[in-house]
Amino acid sequence: MGLPHSLRPRASTRAAESVAAAAPATATPVQSRPDATETKTLVHSEVLLRIDAAATAALSRAELAERVEQIVAEIGKERRLLLNQQEQHEIAVEITDDMVGLGPLEPLLRDPGVADILVNGANQVYIERKGKLELTGVRFRNDAHVLHVAQRIASAVGRRVDESSPMLDARLQDGSRVNVIIRPLSLRGPCISIRKFSRKFVDLAELMRLSGATASLTRALEIAARCRLNIIISGGTGSGKTTLLNAMSRLIDPAERVITIEDAAELQLQQPHVIPLETRPPNIEGEGRVIQGDLLRNALRMRPDRIIIGEVRGGEAFDMLQAMNTGHNGSMSTIHANTPTDALARIENMVIMGGVQLPSRAIRRQIASAVDLVIQIERMRDGVRRIVQVAEVVGVEEEAIVLAPLFTYVYLGENLDGTLRGEYVASAHRPRFLARLDYYGLGAPFVAALGAPRLDG
Repeated sequence: MGLPHSLRPRASTRAAESVAAAAPATATPVQSRPDATETKTLVHSEVLLRIDAAATAALSRAELAERVEQIVAEIGKERRLLLNQQEQHEIAVEITDDMVGLGPLEPLLRDPGVADILVNGANQVYIERKGKLELTGVRFRNDAHVLHVAQRIASAVGRRVDESSPMLDARLQDGSRVNVIIRPLSLRGPCISIRKFSRKFVDLAELMRLSGATASLTRALEIAARCRLNIIISGGTGSGKTTLLNAMSRLIDPAERVITIEDAAELQLQQPHVIPLETRPPNIEGEGRVIQGDLLRNALRMRPDRIIIGEVRGGEAFDMLQAMNTGHNGSMSTIHANTPTDALARIENMVIMGGVQLPSRAIRRQIASAVDLVIQIERMRDGVRRIVQVAEVVGVEEEAIVLAPLFTYVYLGENLDGTLRGEYVASAHRPRFLARLDYYGLGAPFVAALGAPRLDG
């Protein structure tokens, strides 16, 4: 009896007709059905023996999946594996994912609710969903299988990952960021960390609603973005820095020319005049590297109105300060730090490590003159990402940069559903950049958001 009509090869697809490289094996009776893992392993091996690798290159992913499903059906019938059509389809999808995708990770990459994928060797895969980590049932066959997936990622960007080059930073075709580390550096075996690229556009009002921010804080941040304040967004890994930067960037005037600089493109600016720049790692020979500092210096020659750096992490910090101090108001960036004070200290250290021959006091004055606001964001223990402080950079006093909190999140307790309860306390501080806000006609609304009386003079 022939295959069902839905599993027959399409006559119009010549490449598909030539995929089967070997003749079907003689049917072999089995006394009992293997367990699911054994069945998948058996079928996977058989499919690889029957697939003509050269012919598969001419097939689309859909055509390949259809042909693999046909072969799985043949194997199931010959081996008497008692696979129903749904099981055949699932096995075929897994094999196709392994052949042209990232294997067991493909379903997680397709799941819009998954933000991060963390592979800790072959038998442990975590995901982040709604701000919390959870262990999945995803498994690889062995460490070699994990390494094969990592090498596929590396080869797609012209890189390699092996014992001589055991670490890799790369980007998937959809924009997701990937980090790989393998033996001998990783004692756990090959580890893959994927930060998925989100295509969902979130405006500031929606982001603030999700985090429970007040209308006053939302209004203050909107004004800060519109009035071209220089802003640093500080926070830990996965705290939502880039998401907040994306949301605030949507308030930039469409008439402005914006240049973005990133290691891995994640910003999603909606303005019509945006020039995205991305760094380039060295090639296999170790040549051709372009770092953020190189791009930033080039961006200054491109007549930008604003420069947005996805994350400041090295010697480009000094170039960023210079840009902020030389007419490029409204520049924004993110930085890894636990508090606003730590964020500014990190910028100072980056400038020093960049080889700038300036005394520390002069560097601090540069920072205080360049940066207007530091926004601290945190992923709290209930999984919600919240702004915990908005601080103004006031100046330098007694060798220290002085910060004045404008909004502070105060923890009050825990709700019955496990979410945290708190409130935002605004300061009556009159910011030094009030004159700039007045220039845009938004000084009074900003002061009103702080709940402070207007003190002119």
